[in-house]
Amino acid sequence: MKYTIGDVAREAGVSITTVSRVINGNYPVKAETKRKVEAAIKKMNYEPNPLAQGLIRNKTFYLGVVVPGITNMFFTEVLHGIEKLAKAYGYGVFINDSEGDAAAERNNIKKLVGRLVDAIIVIDPQTENMLSGFFEEVSAQTPLVCINGYSKDMNVNFVLSNEEKGTKEALEYLIGLGHSRIAFVRGGNSYSYDIKEAVYRQCMEDLGERSIILSTRDGNSTDVVDNVAEHIASIHKKEYEIGVDITAFFCCNDLMAIGVVNGCSAGGIEVPDSVSVIGFDNIVISQMTRPKITTVDQNMRALGEQAAKEAIGLIEASELKYERVIIDTKLIVRESCKSII
Repeated sequence: MKYTIGDVAREAGVSITTVSRVINGNYPVKAETKRKVEAAIKKMNYEPNPLAQGLIRNKTFYLGVVVPGITNMFFTEVLHGIEKLAKAYGYGVFINDSEGDAAAERNNIKKLVGRLVDAIIVIDPQTENMLSGFFEEVSAQTPLVCINGYSKDMNVNFVLSNEEKGTKEALEYLIGLGHSRIAFVRGGNSYSYDIKEAVYRQCMEDLGERSIILSTRDGNSTDVVDNVAEHIASIHKKEYEIGVDITAFFCCNDLMAIGVVNGCSAGGIEVPDSVSVIGFDNIVISQMTRPKITTVDQNMRALGEQAAKEAIGLIEASELKYERVIIDTKLIVRESCKSII
């Protein structure tokens, strides 16, 4: 049987208001009365409604998180970081999946505001919503932190992976191995991919080489592995001879890199003997493939932990402020790249 606050009041022989005061600790109550109420709560195993408590305290101790996909392990690792830090500070987490859709992202954020969460964290926010001013409107009334995404001239708090540096380091590594005919593999609409592509195009221009951009559909779902593999198999010897016209692939995430490896394997092209492949993120599966994927570690859990820390800091802050925190990346060298010098 689930007991109510009224049942607890009757058991303790006090008013509902008195029980509420004992639970919330917002008014002094006589020691004997408090003992009776606590005994009744224990006897009935009564659990207060957290939302009702939040309304009384003007705090719910919940963070809302909006993520563009939960099948990409990059996002799940970031979520682990958020939940770990939130738990340490006594906060719970509501998770909403927008599936990379701008309208769904807006609706999820509005629902979280309606649920009176204390702060909102958005992972890889949709550029459309950034440019429309939606995030700035939300940020002005509810503590908000974005992880990665479009951040130029925005009055929004950000925790950002240094994607430009990570991309440049990965491309320089490939060039150091003798590669100049490097193809770039990306998904559809994502500012993260746009950042990487801009660095790649500049790098190819500096080398005097043409840019080869291979775009797949949604880059954050597990479908991307098969989509990229099929695309690689279809272009080999029709558009580009892999190993000749293309000697290396830079991929915007590890799922794409795995797709490239699978597509090459299906076409009888050996990685790294015939072509090198480098990914981005350092999700756990990148260590389980054959060959193991050379990749850029985004320090995913640190991104999540720092974002949660920033969000909780905003909750406690006495005035509105906007900050940008940069998390560094690190190149992880494994087996999928080889020198051609």
